[in-house]
Amino acid sequence: MKTLLKMSIPLLVMTACNTQPKLTYPETIREDVTDNYFGVEVAEPYRWLENDTSAATEAWVIAQNELTYSYLDGIKFRNSLKERLTKIYDYPKYGSPFKKNGQYYFFKNDGLQNQSALYRQASLDADAEVLLDPNKLSEDGTVALSQIAFSNNGKYLAYSIARSGSDWNEIYIMDLATRELLTDVIKWVKFSGISWQGDGFYYSAYDAPEVGKEFSNKNEYHKIYYHNVGETQNSDKLVFENKKFPLRNCGASVTDDEKYLIISETESTSGNSLYIKDLSKPNAPLVTLEAGFENDYGVVDHVNGKLYVITNWKASNQQLMEVDPANTARENWKTILPETKDVLESVSILGGKVFAEYLQDAANHVYVYDFSGNKLYEMELPTIGTVGGFSGDKDDNEAFYTFTSFTFPPTIYRLDVAENKSEVFRKTEVKFNPEDYVSEQQFYTSNDGTKVPMFITYKKGMKKDGKNPLMLYGYGGFNISLNPSFSVARIPFLEQGGIYVVANIRGGGEYGEKWHKAGTKMQKQNVFDDFIAAAEYLIAEKYTSSEKLAINGGSNGGLLIGACMTQRPELFAVAIPEVGVLDMLRYQKFTIGWAWATDYGTSDESTEMFEYLKAYSPLHNVKEGVKYPATMVMTGDHDDRVVPAHSFKFAATLQHANTGNYPSLIRIDTNAGHGAGKPIAKVIDAQADMWSFVMFNLGMKPKF
Repeated sequence: MKTLLKMSIPLLVMTACNTQPKLTYPETIREDVTDNYFGVEVAEPYRWLENDTSAATEAWVIAQNELTYSYLDGIKFRNSLKERLTKIYDYPKYGSPFKKNGQYYFFKNDGLQNQSALYRQASLDADAEVLLDPNKLSEDGTVALSQIAFSNNGKYLAYSIARSGSDWNEIYIMDLATRELLTDVIKWVKFSGISWQGDGFYYSAYDAPEVGKEFSNKNEYHKIYYHNVGETQNSDKLVFENKKFPLRNCGASVTDDEKYLIISETESTSGNSLYIKDLSKPNAPLVTLEAGFENDYGVVDHVNGKLYVITNWKASNQQLMEVDPANTARENWKTILPETKDVLESVSILGGKVFAEYLQDAANHVYVYDFSGNKLYEMELPTIGTVGGFSGDKDDNEAFYTFTSFTFPPTIYRLDVAENKSEVFRKTEVKFNPEDYVSEQQFYTSNDGTKVPMFITYKKGMKKDGKNPLMLYGYGGFNISLNPSFSVARIPFLEQGGIYVVANIRGGGEYGEKWHKAGTKMQKQNVFDDFIAAAEYLIAEKYTSSEKLAINGGSNGGLLIGACMTQRPELFAVAIPEVGVLDMLRYQKFTIGWAWATDYGTSDESTEMFEYLKAYSPLHNVKEGVKYPATMVMTGDHDDRVVPAHSFKFAATLQHANTGNYPSLIRIDTNAGHGAGKPIAKVIDAQADMWSFVMFNLGMKPKF
């Protein structure tokens, strides 16, 4: 491939009258490439940046990072901010304990370990030993533990790892008695669980990808296999595949009693087909419970001969249903927990009771029922916040859960199910005083009259004078809810008088499937309108002003930021789109992008859909001669979820078009992916860079 990048030395000059650096960007070659959509020509001058393994793209990445880091190096308080972040990150971090085969297990990070280690103890009072330490799998901490699964017979631990943030996983097996690693290695696993049955387990994988295209080629022909311990991957039994539909995913799970195999097949991020197989009967057929993709179905477990299924079938806010495996026709399904005005997020079975987590105005409430659906009581929670799921056995009276909120650091509780008593098991020792801060929920009106909630967190004594620096965060997609959560990364911003706001915009799951659908396909603009309305509300109520307003989001939230900053560039001072979906005309052509079509639609399905996507696609709505907010695009070179080409092309386009005085930079993390499993060292580096950029461009002068 010919060299497409003319290298120029990044120039950063601090002028005497202005502290804002003047930048000279690396010159990125524009090619004469166009695509034709229904007779409309669309220019693609930076198509060559989609080739993430070419020498030209590598040179471009190096040049862009040199410029970005030279800019960040010029921010005087950046090092002290990083020191502050390092200090507050340095505290023991624990996960909720869980019990398997008479042993307790939990994850712990001593403070600044890149990855949390898995511990084991015979009782809650016994000394804990390290069972598996992923920090020993790589020197730089970029090999992360993805998931773990214990065999029900207590003999084995299967675990998967991911390298450099990739979605590709490898599965290994440990003998729990000897703690020795077996020779079994399973590769090219992706979007998979690990579900044991006897001395083997089910998993999902793809065929080995083309060499050099591991992180960009479209993922096709997902398959489910069964692996017997001690055998090679080549011997694994193919359990399920769908050759007619290469763009579908499939996953397997097994009920706790190992009686039923559950197979879920999807063609997008919402809606699934559901199949069951009786594993107690040799050669039992695979029985279809649901063959379509209009609704979501998730099996909670098999109890007393019945399957319990959580679904949004005829229930936008979800319901819990009971299914008799011997009579699976839909007319025989029985509703246990009918739909309510609040969203049924999840169901756990603990100590012979049904624990239902509901979402009420984006915060959790937990109600407990018997198996007939009779309400027994509501659990008392500390404040408005989020329950991080329950760990416990369906027949055990002991369970654990984590509770958190914006000003409530994660706290682990031990629950006596029979007595309905919760006690603090372990507090977070982070250096943060909740009494110094306020977190409030407000409702504002979007441009079509829809009421939207937001959470606003700030330091006590804040004055509504329109002069406060404010970070507005959002997501708005794929039925994902933004529940109250705590993050130490926000503390320095809050300490310096910053306000942190989360807007629960449409496209998410805060109010069920209707709220989600209202932000998809030809209604996607609602998402951006809701976010823009949040900014306008915060300005009108004098929390902040346009000159003091920053916006941030990642993945689908990166799309949100890209769309809003191109639609209303004058409204924001700073924009941070992270690992964003920024090219809405070609997103479906890479890795798992095709699965997002139910939320977005695709540019090739119809003229109307193409025109709608093009009208908001961030890449295609950067206009020459416009003054854009100070922008730092953030991505990872190993992101095989949202390929970095989205960010590359958007940043190049922004640098070419922007006529404002504020920077248009891109920060490309090496050996990093979409975000999962990122080592603490890289997390701190990224947070220090992002908040330095934000604070500097909001005119803050922090003292750390």
